[in-house]
Amino acid sequence: MLRRSGKFWWAGLSAILMSLVLLLLFPRSPHPQAIESVSGLPELAESAVVAMVPTTLGNADSPLDFAPADNVVAQTAPNYQPRQVIQLADPSNYGDRYSTDAYGRPIRNQFIAVMHETVGSAQSAINLFQTYHPNDNDQVSYHTLVGRDGTIYYIVPPEKRAYGAGNSVFNGPNGPEMVTTNPAFPASVNNFAYHVSLETPGDGRGNGPTHSGYTTAQYESLAWLLAQSSIPDSRITTHKAVDQSGSRQDPRSFDYNRFFTLLRRYPNRPA
Repeated sequence: MLRRSGKFWWAGLSAILMSLVLLLLFPRSPHPQAIESVSGLPELAESAVVAMVPTTLGNADSPLDFAPADNVVAQTAPNYQPRQVIQLADPSNYGDRYSTDAYGRPIRNQFIAVMHETVGSAQSAINLFQTYHPNDNDQVSYHTLVGRDGTIYYIVPPEKRAYGAGNSVFNGPNGPEMVTTNPAFPASVNNFAYHVSLETPGDGRGNGPTHSGYTTAQYESLAWLLAQSSIPDSRITTHKAVDQSGSRQDPRSFDYNRFFTLLRRYPNRPA
């Protein structure tokens, strides 16, 4: 009986020693510290003033896929006021922003804006974001989406982390910037990115290098949206620029001069 008790004692001691060795060799990563609020990003607004009236639908099966003429814009920067609608994503498709990374190190990155395009219609993108995705590899979202008629759709609250870019890095004036929030996935810009997407025109619903481009209303609304932020021009970038996989090319056919000309017409814009 005593011999058996001795065996149990040694077995228990061995298990404890093994656990200590494993902790020393493979320390558990501290859980990142979530933040509850942010400043300097566009706020999640309720449906607001309708400055533009959608024209006839380009696709009857896609109620958000408008085909407006460029001359529907009634106002321009800095007096422009877009139509705004909330279409929140399913919570599985976004997460917390963190003040510490997966290894407990403080995160001090300033916000960047990352521009994308939907490839499909606005409605198909919103449907995807509002679908529950239990698998991490299927989760995707933007903070906002700008429809062909200029409507701004708010999808993820600004204080949350949208899943807009996977393996990604921002190469800015301060050097490469990225954050690891989960050791099981590559580092990305998502923790400090504000993701905004433009609805793709019908002739861009594929993998071609170019398409017919975006409407005047989209450029006006995009400029208005980012003018609500404190993100400087030097930290406005694209999915293509931050992507590390080499597979992203959005937003295709984007007129940077046109966009920045509109953006800089807003007073007190950070350079």
